[in-house]
Amino acid sequence: MRYPTVFSALGLAGAVSAYVLPPTAAATNSSVDCTGVHAISPKCRSSETKYFRDVFYVGGRSVPSGGGNILADQVYVEKLTPTCGVKHPHPLVFFHGGAGSAVTWLNTPDNRKGFASYFIQKGYMVYLVDQIATGRSAQQDTTDFALANGTTVQVVQGGFSAPELAPTYPQATLHTQWPGTGQIGDPIFEAFAHATVPYTTSLVAGETAMRASICSMLSMVGASYLISHSSGAQYPILVSNDCPELVAGNINLEHSTQPFWNYGSTVDSGSAARAWGLANTPLTYDPPVSDPSELKVEVVGEDTLALRNCHLQAEPARKLPNIASVPYLCTTGEASVHATYDHCVIEFLKQAGGNPDWIKLADVGIHGNGHFGHLEKNNMEIAAVVEGWIKEQDAKKNL
Repeated sequence: MRYPTVFSALGLAGAVSAYVLPPTAAATNSSVDCTGVHAISPKCRSSETKYFRDVFYVGGRSVPSGGGNILADQVYVEKLTPTCGVKHPHPLVFFHGGAGSAVTWLNTPDNRKGFASYFIQKGYMVYLVDQIATGRSAQQDTTDFALANGTTVQVVQGGFSAPELAPTYPQATLHTQWPGTGQIGDPIFEAFAHATVPYTTSLVAGETAMRASICSMLSMVGASYLISHSSGAQYPILVSNDCPELVAGNINLEHSTQPFWNYGSTVDSGSAARAWGLANTPLTYDPPVSDPSELKVEVVGEDTLALRNCHLQAEPARKLPNIASVPYLCTTGEASVHATYDHCVIEFLKQAGGNPDWIKLADVGIHGNGHFGHLEKNNMEIAAVVEGWIKEQDAKKNL
C-alpha cells in the first residue's frame, strides 16, 4: 500500500497564530525570576518574533506488524510563516545537530531570540525539522533503529558551554560567548542540558529515511536553503546528492561530516567513519562507485591539537557532481573544536569538484564562539553573516 508523502498532525495543520508578548522587560513583575527554565512562568515576557505555525509529518513507509501496517520513517516538520508576510523567494529549512531537536533554532537557553526568530522577522518562510528517531520524529520501526543517550552533562560542559575550563585543544581558551557560567548548576546551563535528547545510532537507516523524506518535502516546498548545525550537516549533503535542483544553497554551522574519520581528543587518535566520504550511505561519484572500498584514502598533513590532519581521497580524486553543483557555506567559531578540523570538509569538497565558501567568524570580527554559536550571546551577528551569504547567492541568480 502506498501512503501519501505528507501527513497532517492530528488536525493541527491549520494556521495557528503564535501570539507572543512584545519584547520589553524580562518580566511583568521585576521580582519574578525569568532565568533559564524559570521563564516558563506566564509572568515572563518572550522575545520571540510573531509567526503563524503549521505542523506536518512528511515521508514515511508502511511496515507490516501483527495487527496490520504501521507507518515508520515519517519526519516532523514545523512551518513558521512570518506575520509580516513572506518577502524572499526561497524558504529556509533547518536541521539540528546530534542529541538535540529542532527547538535549538527557537529561543536560546537564556531566552533570547534564536535563529528562527531572526529570519522570520526578516520575512523568510522557515521550516524546522526533527531528525528521524529524534524529538517528535519518533521511530516506530525499532528493529532498524537503536537509540543512545543524548549526552552527559560533563560532555555538555566540557565540549560546548565551557571548553575553556579544561581545554583539550588550544583554541578553547578563546571561548567567551556562552551566556552564564556554562557550568553545571547554572540555570542557563541547566536549560541547555535539559534540551538534550536521545538520538539514533543506526546511521545508515537514519540517513536512508531522511534523504527520502526531505527530498519529498522539498518537491512540495520548492528550492530552499538548507541550514544545519553539527551532525545535522549530513542530511543537506545527502539531499544535495539526491535532488540538487531543490537545494538553493547548503549552509552549515560547523559541519560534522569530516571525511572518512571521527577525531579523538589526542594527537593521532580517532576512528573510521562515513565510508562514502561525507556520508554513511551511497553518494553519486564520477567515475561511479559501487562499493566504498573503491574510494582510495590518504592522510594529509601533520596531526596537531590545533590543526588536525585530513583523510582525503588519493589523487586523482573522484568527483561529486550533484553535491558540487549546490552553493556551499561553512561557518566556524573561533573557540570551537571545529576550528581544528572544519578545513578537512572544505578540502574534500574542493577535491570533489566543488567551490565551497568557508567563513571563519573571527576573520569577519566575530570572536569567542564555541560549537553552539547559534545559541551564544552574539548569535544574531552570526545569523546576519548567514543572511548576507544568502543574499549574495540570490543576487547571483538575479532574484
